[in-house]
Amino acid sequence: MPVTDDPSRFDLLDSIDVYHNSTSHTYPIENIRPHKTLLVLRLKGVEDRTAAEALVGGVIKVPRSKALPLEDDEYYQKDLLDMSVVSEHGEELGTLVQIIETGANDVYVVRPQSGKDLLIPAIKECILAINVPESKMTVHLMKGLRDL
Repeated sequence: MPVTDDPSRFDLLDSIDVYHNSTSHTYPIENIRPHKTLLVLRLKGVEDRTAAEALVGGVIKVPRSKALPLEDDEYYQKDLLDMSVVSEHGEELGTLVQIIETGANDVYVVRPQSGKDLLIPAIKECILAINVPESKMTVHLMKGLRDL
């Protein structure tokens, strides 16, 4: 299941890295085809069902060197997760622990030191600044967000 805004980006790759059971292995890509909401990849060296089943539960990661360039105000999820989140007034709100993809916009799940998670919509009215090198996000908490 691709976790990218552009699944066609895999068409540009000649190989992938599969992380499974604390190891990784690079596989050349022979073929890619869509199947419902998934992508089916034929990998060189994975010649039968038994070899494919051995990779179940693995994670495919694309090295940053092969990642697509980003537009302004676009970020890789990997860069946002575990980011410190503060209010526009400097209040420490917690850590971004999950990104929920919805039809309209993403929602950032921010986990405070104590208490319940904050759900912050990833919209310009709420997300004021993102500083990837400092791993810090500044947000405006719209009225009612703490009450969800």
